[in-house]
Amino acid sequence: MKLFGKEVRQTSPQDFEGAIPFTQAIPLGLQHVLAMFVGNLTPLMVICGACGLIADEPALYVTLLQNAMLVAGLVTLVQLWSIGPIGGKVPIIMGTSSGFIGVMSSSAAACGGGIVGYGAILGASMIGGVFETVLGFFIKPLRKFFPPVVTGSVVLAIGLSLISVGVNSFGGGNSNKDFGSLENLFVGLVVLIIIVALKHFTKGLTSTSSILIGIICGYILCTIMSFILPTTFTVEGVEYTKSWVVQWQKIGDAHWFSIPAILPVKPVFDLKAIIPICIMFIVTAVETVGDTAGCIEGGMDREATDKELSGSVTCDGLGSSFAALFGVLPNTSFSQNVGLVAMTKVVNRMALTCGAIFLILAGLSPKLAAVVSIMPNSVLGGAAVMMFASIAVSGIQLITKYGITNRVITIVSIALGLGYGLGATAGALAGLPTNVSLVFGGSGIVPAALLAIILNILIPKTQEDLDNEAACAAKEAAAAKK
Repeated sequence: MKLFGKEVRQTSPQDFEGAIPFTQAIPLGLQHVLAMFVGNLTPLMVICGACGLIADEPALYVTLLQNAMLVAGLVTLVQLWSIGPIGGKVPIIMGTSSGFIGVMSSSAAACGGGIVGYGAILGASMIGGVFETVLGFFIKPLRKFFPPVVTGSVVLAIGLSLISVGVNSFGGGNSNKDFGSLENLFVGLVVLIIIVALKHFTKGLTSTSSILIGIICGYILCTIMSFILPTTFTVEGVEYTKSWVVQWQKIGDAHWFSIPAILPVKPVFDLKAIIPICIMFIVTAVETVGDTAGCIEGGMDREATDKELSGSVTCDGLGSSFAALFGVLPNTSFSQNVGLVAMTKVVNRMALTCGAIFLILAGLSPKLAAVVSIMPNSVLGGAAVMMFASIAVSGIQLITKYGITNRVITIVSIALGLGYGLGATAGALAGLPTNVSLVFGGSGIVPAALLAIILNILIPKTQEDLDNEAACAAKEAAAAKK
């Protein structure tokens, strides 16, 4: 069978290289889109709101959302199939990064705010993307600084940072007035139970597509509830629609086809935005190394190669510069989908390609995009809490790859306890300069990664560490011969 001009063989969803029937590939690919769709648009919503574009430039705002879906699909295809050295040929879905929200909000304000501030973000993203691309070509000599204990600590920090995001969605979204309501918790719990039941008590397509089926059941459940329960509530005299209500009318209001605009916002090159955003691109390169390592370890049960890591990072960089041409924020590997791969073991490139194509179609058809954009938070949360926790588990698998020694315990304990703890605790780094606190504060991923790298260099390996590494290498070599 041929796909994109390349010969591929018939295989299973757990095989990256081969082909599977479209009856399997399409729903499995759609699972990935559903897992990242809201997260792909959320950073853009936040930054556009901070720059005042939602209220002042509503037509531009819709265009940017449309472009975000198109760019995510195109960059994902490059990551899956590669163009020369660009792309790692790894089962990773690309999307708009939420890691840049803090530093970009500050940079936009420093550059005047409004559409000019947003243009400064895009100009800095173009330069920062090229900077990250250059870093990607030097991953091989830098690889020694990213052994399993380091990448595992980063992946674990990523998973821990996303757990609160999943729980937030599970409760209906803390920006909604009915956050934590019994209805939201009920919807999220039902979706989670359906996913677990299908995953572990069925076989074949229903098992591998458990996330998708659970989300579809969530749509159906919310629709049924809207005929039985009140759909609005009043707070301080203001009437609100409950967050679990599916806004089906938005599909009818959306257009069938729309051509994305190139350079919808003129880029502005301002050092006040370029310097902090370029620093953040170093951070996202480390995150991408962690995501790629976690995805390969969790989905393929092996360690990522130098070529895969280098290709992933270069795709991250050029993909971000490409995204800026369409007015979109930097595109990076999506941790949500790393969790989905770790949970389902579905790494088939054909399935993920179907998901990327759906994203492209969604970018060309606002009506198709509306089908996914109306997903209630609690429905997404029912799937997200398990997927995001799976990322943390993948990190633990990486950390324990060479066994648990005193050296490993010290590195992980300080990286997570001090690094992740300080970064994830609001205000803990308030005494640092603004640009530094923006980069290192927020998620905790950056300081955890930095401390893990430094400690791995400084703390010498014991004989126990060396023996464990040798035993693991011998075991992998023996497995490769079989």
